[in-house]
Amino acid sequence: MTIASNVDDDPRRDTVLRIARRSFTADGYSVTRMEPIAREAGVSTATLYALFPSKEHLFAAVIERAADEFAQRMDRVRDEAQGDARRQLSQFMIGYAGFMGDPFIRSIFRLVMAERGRFPKLALHFFERGRSDFGGVLMQALQRLNATGELAVSKPSWAAGQLMGMIEHPIFFMPLVTGDERQATRSHDQIVEDAVETFMARYGAR
Repeated sequence: MTIASNVDDDPRRDTVLRIARRSFTADGYSVTRMEPIAREAGVSTATLYALFPSKEHLFAAVIERAADEFAQRMDRVRDEAQGDARRQLSQFMIGYAGFMGDPFIRSIFRLVMAERGRFPKLALHFFERGRSDFGGVLMQALQRLNATGELAVSKPSWAAGQLMGMIEHPIFFMPLVTGDERQATRSHDQIVEDAVETFMARYGAR
């Protein structure tokens, strides 16, 4: 599902997407209506439909924009990681913990999960992007550290999944399922320290 390129640079597009995202995450797809979004964005309904021909197009654009923002955040995490293996992994996972612990991130994941029956291809695309944009960044770091002899990782994809899983379970999945008010008793720094220590015990070069 694509939007005509001649409206991609319209400054009103960003305003509409911001308002639509808030409406979709707060009310869900079915309840969200185009007319209130147009009013709040200060555009006519005709203009809104010129930017996004249908609610389906608007929803797809909201999810794609969110995925773009997620990828940019993970790129910053990758660019800031430096030092030896333990330090790089700690920096990466602290950034990842902050990302996964963001209530906005969980709201987008909840939205995609809730609407995956209605938009299966969009949901699959979103999760495939997550796997490549997030897991791919960590796998590249593991491969570099493996090449320098600091790690002994035979399956970077497995190792990346294990490390990310130790962060995701307490910080992301628990509040995703039980509600944002339910948070891990350990701080993000403690969770990351424990995860990296466990990872280094398994994969650190000896």
